[in-house]
Amino acid sequence: MMKAGDDEGAAGGRLGFLKQQDSDAKEGKTLSKLSSTPAKGDWTKASCPCCESKQVEPLVLVKLGGKVGPETKRWLIRLIGAQQKDGGAGLLAHPGEDAQSSIIVVSAPRCTLLRATEELGLCKTYKTGEMEAFSYNDRDNFRNSNNMEAFLTLAEREYIVKYELEGLRAQKDLRIPGLPDKYTLHNRDNIWQKLCSAGVIVDMFPLHNSEKLKQLKEAWYLGNQLSQPLDSVNEYFGNSVAFYFSFLDFYTWSLLPPAILGLSIAYFSGEVQKEVVESVSKSQSPEIQVDSGLMVSGHMIQAVFSMLWSTVVMELWKRRSATLSYRWGTLQLAERFAEPRPSFHGKLGVNPVTGRVELLFSEWQRDLRMLLVSVPGVGLFLGLVVVGMMCFYWGEAQVKQLHKDWDSYLSQTFLYIPSVLHIVYTNMLGNVYRNVAQSLTEFENHREESAFENHLTAKVLVFTFFNNFAVLFHIAFFKQDVSLLRKRLASLLIVTQLVNQVTEVVIPFLVDRFISAPRRNEKEDDPQEDKFRNQRSLPPFPGLFAEYIELLVQFGYLSLFSCVFPLTAVLLLLNNVTEIRSDAYKICKLFRKPFYPPVSNMGVWQIAFEILSFASVVSNCWLLLLSPHIQVWGQENGLSGGNLLLMAVIVEHVLFLVKFIIAVVIPDEPYWIRKKREHMEYASMWALRQMTLEARES
Repeated sequence: MMKAGDDEGAAGGRLGFLKQQDSDAKEGKTLSKLSSTPAKGDWTKASCPCCESKQVEPLVLVKLGGKVGPETKRWLIRLIGAQQKDGGAGLLAHPGEDAQSSIIVVSAPRCTLLRATEELGLCKTYKTGEMEAFSYNDRDNFRNSNNMEAFLTLAEREYIVKYELEGLRAQKDLRIPGLPDKYTLHNRDNIWQKLCSAGVIVDMFPLHNSEKLKQLKEAWYLGNQLSQPLDSVNEYFGNSVAFYFSFLDFYTWSLLPPAILGLSIAYFSGEVQKEVVESVSKSQSPEIQVDSGLMVSGHMIQAVFSMLWSTVVMELWKRRSATLSYRWGTLQLAERFAEPRPSFHGKLGVNPVTGRVELLFSEWQRDLRMLLVSVPGVGLFLGLVVVGMMCFYWGEAQVKQLHKDWDSYLSQTFLYIPSVLHIVYTNMLGNVYRNVAQSLTEFENHREESAFENHLTAKVLVFTFFNNFAVLFHIAFFKQDVSLLRKRLASLLIVTQLVNQVTEVVIPFLVDRFISAPRRNEKEDDPQEDKFRNQRSLPPFPGLFAEYIELLVQFGYLSLFSCVFPLTAVLLLLNNVTEIRSDAYKICKLFRKPFYPPVSNMGVWQIAFEILSFASVVSNCWLLLLSPHIQVWGQENGLSGGNLLLMAVIVEHVLFLVKFIIAVVIPDEPYWIRKKREHMEYASMWALRQMTLEARES
């Protein structure tokens, strides 16, 4: 249907064996010969003149199974290169060294890239200089639409290749050459999924561009600059990675005000200094003599500041996120109108929105599955977390009593057993839960990839949040022991930061220095296919889930409990200064390049941070209620515990109102972004009206 773009070949100089034959171009012939057996060094043929190019940019490598024969490989190459109207992907495929090799290198021609740009709902720069929703029929009026390297980012081009390959569906019953009859394709079967299950395809990943990667490293973590090259990150790794690093950068700078406040409180208050030392040293905290000095006002200021700070930070981030989304062309994504995700299943029917024949699955069936299966499943594992926590407290009480009775070195060793068993239990439970969450989300049968990822993230997020904060909430709300809460929070912060520095900086450096580097010792004259294979020797990128979880837990420690340990923000700030560069180092050097679809924001993570922001009001009001100063003040004024609780509830509602007012006063989008969005909606509506009129006239 479409093949290689006119100006797509700027990266072709690095391809070696992937160059098109110049002699063919000079003779006015097509650049590669489409046959059942592509010749060595040939790409599949471009189907329209505007897509022909002397050089083709390799974007994605497909790794075939070891037992895949030449016949199957030739069939797959023809399928990848066939026009979309004929059931193919409309891409360009290269067989590697020859038909016997176990790789296929894939690229994308101009027309396929442009049509996918419209289907994904990406916005691009119009001839007026404004961002507009891209339309294939109006492509000539968009800037750089003839130069794919300038029109689309590298990450977008690579994702479109994956999007087209995974969207391949059989148009009729079809037998795959070289495979048993049990792998016969039926009408509307997902071809790529079938090939993966048959072992024909074992891997697929985007290829690094060594020149661009080198430039990105120098501008990102090898230099001394404080700012991050977010546009370059978006160009190379995609929106998801760029949004994560933008939020990490924004959040790290946002830690400065609470860090300065915490240091001021700790510096001017001797009692707070004493609490900090006792929390770190684990010694028994003597009864604190409460007065009306700085300590009390400092804790109260810290609590109120944390509640308001968390709201302001998230509102300002939403404004920044909207600005980035507009700049990166993802303000109006249209994924719900695109092809369903590969594992989506349902009954064949006509989509009432797009009018296309595709698999359909009703919303009420999905909601019923979530209600009757997913929710009880998640609840079961949350219950197991509570059971583990109760067993931990019971075991801790038993060994303490045993040590008190025996008073020996052996009994002292037993004191560590409950903690060790609890850590092992939670880790095992977490590993099992991730697999269960994956299965539950698959069972829900979401149509779009983003919906699947959001529901999976939400499930694991609930469990991880519960696992990280359950003990702290139990100490604060049930044991009501502020001193123990302070010690536990200090221990978590200090130990976690030390462990993070080792795992985020030291271990990755050692792995790259002594394990990965020797295995990837390449030379300039090495065959290009060998360089591509070396990229597969790197481990797959584990995703951003663990990184977001780390930030979310940090945000929770600060917004929920920092009033009992004012130096929380200081420790988090010190950790995040190195976190930015270490995360950049890891994604550039230690892992295979990941695929990421275009996104308009952080998705479900943004909601999770906002939930913590509102939960901070309840947590801080309760902790202030438990403070010795409030208790003494209540006794002096003859207030009962019920009256104090009522006052705390009133203050809590007042603070909720203040947070709501702040959220309203600070709009989610800048005014100019809102006007741009409205303009794009109007332009899309006007274009649709014009198309409808033209269709009626014809």
